[in-house]
Amino acid sequence: MFAPLAGVASRLPATAWPDVGALNALCDELSGRVVNSNGDVICFVPQTGKPISFEEGFEPRAFLKGEVMVRPENWHDLFNALVWMTFPRTKAVINARHYSLMQGQSYRQRSPAGDALTLFDEDGVVVLSSSKQLLELLREFQWKELFRAHRHAVKTEMRFLLFGHAMYEKALNPFVGMTAKSILLHVPDVMLKRQGAAVNDAVDLRLADYVADASHLTHGKSLSPLPVLGVPGWWRQNETASFYDDVSYFRPGRGGGDSSESSSIS
Repeated sequence: MFAPLAGVASRLPATAWPDVGALNALCDELSGRVVNSNGDVICFVPQTGKPISFEEGFEPRAFLKGEVMVRPENWHDLFNALVWMTFPRTKAVINARHYSLMQGQSYRQRSPAGDALTLFDEDGVVVLSSSKQLLELLREFQWKELFRAHRHAVKTEMRFLLFGHAMYEKALNPFVGMTAKSILLHVPDVMLKRQGAAVNDAVDLRLADYVADASHLTHGKSLSPLPVLGVPGWWRQNETASFYDDVSYFRPGRGGGDSSESSSIS
């Protein structure tokens, strides 16, 4: 599950919790790649108290100043920083859409689109596949058909990249019931063969374009639920077929989200 973050996480200090100084030093090493939608270099700053104005809120501050607030020794915020450094374009677009949606709203009010953006930002997984059939099985909640009957195809024709920082935090202590909100992308075979930073960068480009389109992520049902412990390689117990018999976790139902993508990533 942690594979997408490996490139940046491996460069953090190994002997102490990474404070904002360490996070900013790592961000600097990435040569200006981590910027908000206005082109301001992202800077991680300590979070201090509740915001006293709209402009000092979490999303506005990131949008207007490039400042992302971080609480000390907090896994949730550490993972948020690492996702910013791993998928910077997509994080910038999510932040920009949040800021735009918040204009003219009360500080605590959030629109359906804002809910969808938050769900993906917190608990998102990007699902890549060269097979529309496999994506359709996921969208239609056909878990045993997907993960058992087509298990070899899932391993060779699909990739799952965890995006949401809250889901990374949950993955520190996995539990049956962990369910992500996924965006499904139909991609060519060559995309599935990329590794490390190459696949992260390609996904970040396409995902940023997808999220920037205001016709996407308009409400929570735009995202496809994904019981993450069913993904081959993410949980040892799913090697046993009976694991997928737990209908309280692998719930039946119909999809209906608009998260499928038909365009290609070259």
